[in-house]
Amino acid sequence: MRIVPAAAVCAFAALSASASTNATWAAKLVEVKSSADGTMQQCWFWAPEIAKTQAVPLVVGLHTWSYDLLRDAHCKTLQREAERLGWALVGPNFRGPNSTPQACGSDLAVQDIVDAVEYAKSAVKIDSSRIYITGGSGGGHMTLLMVGRHPEIFAGAAAFCPITDLARWYEESLEKHPGRSARYARMMKDACGGSPTERKDEYAHRSPLTWLRKAKEAGVPVYVATGIRDGWTGSVPVGHAIRAFNALCNPGDAVSEDDIRSIEANQAIPLSLKSESAADPFYGAKMRIHFRRTSGNVRLTLFEGGHSMNFPAGMDFMKRQRKGSPADWKLPSKGRGNTESLSK
Repeated sequence: MRIVPAAAVCAFAALSASASTNATWAAKLVEVKSSADGTMQQCWFWAPEIAKTQAVPLVVGLHTWSYDLLRDAHCKTLQREAERLGWALVGPNFRGPNSTPQACGSDLAVQDIVDAVEYAKSAVKIDSSRIYITGGSGGGHMTLLMVGRHPEIFAGAAAFCPITDLARWYEESLEKHPGRSARYARMMKDACGGSPTERKDEYAHRSPLTWLRKAKEAGVPVYVATGIRDGWTGSVPVGHAIRAFNALCNPGDAVSEDDIRSIEANQAIPLSLKSESAADPFYGAKMRIHFRRTSGNVRLTLFEGGHSMNFPAGMDFMKRQRKGSPADWKLPSKGRGNTESLSK
């Protein structure tokens, strides 16, 4: 494990400057040896000074679908939240953009995230009962995949506008539709070695829906949120987030496929579900909540917006979770959300 030259950090800061000027990017770019194939993998790391002597929570922040860890300026928002709460932060690369066999939810990518957590635990004192994971778009995909693959690590997760079924998203990406882009299908084909018809098992292995039952059995608290217009002003139909909720919720609480199709087609909540809205200080008039349902250890939020995320809301949820305890759904009387459109 070694620190990468400061020039690399400066390169990221330059990319990030236009997105936010309210904080400096204090994280260091380190290299972590993969326990799977022995390669050195890049990872952002930051910890408060107190972590040298006192165990602190850790949040794992994940980059989006088409980029690597150097591109995502919105990670600065997550660092501000980590600094405010006094948490450590790791931001693994997990093999970069999702267009190669090594990336896109592969076993190597999964192990890179596990290795990043282990790096943080070796570098400073980490409270193992308070390790969290979050991301949007491709980061949401990996957030849900990780709580399914390794529920023993995480005390809570917040996934925004996630991709949950690669085979379904492949077909959706090929549709003639305002929000679709065939390039995502090409990326999945390159990563999985063919189409879903040719590589059905590979697509399933890399999809969160295959694994979420393990997160449910382990009782990992999960917060899933997406803009109701995603799939139109973004490329991931909201059904992906809703089906993640369905995989994690208690029996009888799932949203029906008919209602999912209606929401995706109309960018609106069916009358039968209209009453399930909510007041939440992290969602104001601009990104009001259209639909919220909570069941057991999972909460689904559909808010006004497209392919976007709200890190402060996710962090507020995660900070109340403890490994091995039921989800704590209390909300503060005050809070300030921060919706951010995501590069996919």
